[in-house]
Amino acid sequence: MNLRTIRHELGITAELTELARVRHWVRTVLREFPANVVGTAVMVVDELTSNALRHGRAPHHVRLLPGAAKLRIEVDDGGSEPARRRTPSDQGGRGLLLVERCAAAWGQLRRPSGKTLWAELTTDDPASARG
Repeated sequence: MNLRTIRHELGITAELTELARVRHWVRTVLREFPANVVGTAVMVVDELTSNALRHGRAPHHVRLLPGAAKLRIEVDDGGSEPARRRTPSDQGGRGLLLVERCAAAWGQLRRPSGKTLWAELTTDDPASARG
């Protein structure tokens, strides 16, 4: 079975302890991808999920949508407040800047039940994982 054509989804609780489970899940799902893509994907998923858990509301879902030349990462939460880049400080504010540097594209979509933050990583070119 080709993992590059399957939609993968994981529902998570609102506990920050879920981040370790999400990172493990990403590594397992993307086991056929190059190590640099997996590493970048784990970092991006971790940042988007952490943001959703800290600033959003339940329910939370993480999706991986591999394609021929890209990987789309989506993280849903039930909060209506849009995610915003913040000025980095000792308390944080680096997550979305990191996502922006690592992803070929990223953004957010409002939904009736919350929002989805998404990022797309290029998967065919080893230099594409710029993080």
